[in-house]
Amino acid sequence: MTIKLYDTMAREKRDFAPADPSRVTMYVCGPTVYNHAHIGNFRPVVAFDVLFRLLRHVYGEDAVVYARNVTDVDDKINAKATAEGVAIKVITDRYLAAYHQDADALLALRPTLEPKATEHMGPIVEMIGKLVDNGKAYAAEGHVLFDTQAFPDYGQLSGRDLDDMIAGARVEVAPYKRHPADFVLWKPSKENEPEWDSPWGAGRPGWHIECSAMIDKALGRTIDIHGGGIDLTFPHHENELAQSRCAHDQPVLANYWLHNGFLDMSGEKMSKSLGNVIIPHELLETTPGEVIRWALLSGHYRQPLDWTPELIEQSRKALDRLYGALRRAKSIEAGESEPSDEVMAALSDDLNTPLAVSGFFELSSAIERAVTAGDEPAIAANKGRLLASAGLLGFLQADPDAWFEGDADDDLKAKVEDLLKRRVEARTAKDWTAADAIRAELDGLGVVVMDGPAGATWRMKD
Repeated sequence: MTIKLYDTMAREKRDFAPADPSRVTMYVCGPTVYNHAHIGNFRPVVAFDVLFRLLRHVYGEDAVVYARNVTDVDDKINAKATAEGVAIKVITDRYLAAYHQDADALLALRPTLEPKATEHMGPIVEMIGKLVDNGKAYAAEGHVLFDTQAFPDYGQLSGRDLDDMIAGARVEVAPYKRHPADFVLWKPSKENEPEWDSPWGAGRPGWHIECSAMIDKALGRTIDIHGGGIDLTFPHHENELAQSRCAHDQPVLANYWLHNGFLDMSGEKMSKSLGNVIIPHELLETTPGEVIRWALLSGHYRQPLDWTPELIEQSRKALDRLYGALRRAKSIEAGESEPSDEVMAALSDDLNTPLAVSGFFELSSAIERAVTAGDEPAIAANKGRLLASAGLLGFLQADPDAWFEGDADDDLKAKVEDLLKRRVEARTAKDWTAADAIRAELDGLGVVVMDGPAGATWRMKD
């Protein structure tokens, strides 16, 4: 089945064909580790994790090389380190560990490679030197800047006129620039900030050059896929493309450019000033990571996603339904299976995750019907297809009992089962007062009762 991906550069879906099927390369811009990442930062994490899983399924696990960088030198990192009176590595190690913890909780696979800016100063300085030598960059007042006028294709990725791009972005104004759009490759460090040696004086790199150097060293001059949030198209990815092409005199940096859409908070832009910033590190204290992952994948990755309390509730209910079917079929071993054709077709069409997960419910309904009919071969076959299909998106890997029961001990489980049995008896006898009283008692125990066609099931409250 051919994978189709929407290429930002081409502005259309294209059949995906890696340059080397035995080494499929993907680079995604990663975190700047100065604080806990917010929920919007994790949309590309889970979206490109699905692509990573799909590529591994199609080409083989060992054939896909996925690099996601870490920016571990930055003004905000420096400011935090200064405020705490510690080295920047103390800050970056702390928040990279937190980022890993959160991404793991959202069931994202670790990338193959995770290059850090501070570990690539040599390649960064070398690449800047090439740009200066070939006339694509110039030194001025301790800085080195890329000369955007020396690259005729500048603006090709974002598809906008240079003046429009400048007007729509926060462009640093400086008297030493030849053109307002020229951007920093190297700059002097401020007093007491980390610095590295270079031919242009001690300092540190600009943001954009880091990725170009790390792509070159980790993956090669031209890669298959470059991904990130839509907000990175300009200036970050536009600048990456310009640097890399000019440094190596090559026509292409990435054969496919993929960008995920914004995440809004109940229809508003996420902003500290509005007090609506969601931090997964905190949200995970009350909400399973799989629920957050479902919510992030509930919309198509290229479209805006409205993050609301209702979205979390709907995501939990969707997973409860699927895990409920698996729980009722737990006595039957899942059959060996590949993901369903419908799910594969949806994912192969530019990662259509909403359509893919709709296929899960068809399979869970087939399991429920087979359980009711006592058809064990059908249970095993559909259970296998559901687990294989869901696994391709990183779902349904938990034990169904553990999903519902959480940390409940055996005594609590026995008590809950007894109360549910008594509630069924009360409802059968139409003793609604007794049934309501039992439900209230279950609620007091922190138990959510879910009535369905196959009877009542339960889970512990988040």
